[in-house]
Amino acid sequence: MAQISCNNVSIGYDRRLAVEDISFDVRSGDYICIVGENGSGKSTLMKGILGLLPLKSGVIAFGDGVKQNKVGYLPQQTIVQRDFPASVFEVVLSGCLNSRGLKPFYSVREKKTALENMEQLGIEELKNKSYKALSGGQQQRVLLARALCAAETLLVLDEPVTGLDPIATADLYALIEKLNKEKGVTVLMVSHDVYSAVEHADKILHINGGMEFFGTTADYKNSAPGVRFLRKKQNPSVGGGRHD
Repeated sequence: MAQISCNNVSIGYDRRLAVEDISFDVRSGDYICIVGENGSGKSTLMKGILGLLPLKSGVIAFGDGVKQNKVGYLPQQTIVQRDFPASVFEVVLSGCLNSRGLKPFYSVREKKTALENMEQLGIEELKNKSYKALSGGQQQRVLLARALCAAETLLVLDEPVTGLDPIATADLYALIEKLNKEKGVTVLMVSHDVYSAVEHADKILHINGGMEFFGTTADYKNSAPGVRFLRKKQNPSVGGGRHD
């Protein structure tokens, strides 16, 4: 049974469609990367899956114990978010907000979960540090721990390595792969780096407004869209784009 099923999904802004007629399933244990040109609709599709944008048509269904409001989400960071004035523990613990309901305080169990996720990602010693004082790589680890507090079975990541140096990027990819392979966490990630996508992901969804490919990484590398996109990234050229 699929954790997420997208069936003929179209999403747009005003009267213009940004993504059109997208269909694919996310199953337990998948590691799927969504790739495509800048402005191809990758982030728009992600926001539709999370319920942050309304659908123009189609259906997004959740199953296998997953609910839309219980998905661990790591969005792209803004400058304002990087300067958020809170401790690391407070940021991680805030991932439990959706599960609290009307309770005014965090429970002992929620605090324990936050500490366990921090330990799992190697940031327990940063517990009392100010979030805004951390490096970019440390901040992304904190946000990943926060996402795990929201949902331990499915992570949705929107270009999580943007702005990181090569060492921090490799470190974060290794953490995500470890969560997927060793902990069984399902990963659905928007990536601007197709080479890292084909290195780490098991499946690729390639979109360009519409759907160009969905299947295994091995099949993608031999497909017409995959060959074309990988070659283009080797020899990039400037081109126009759509609203993403």
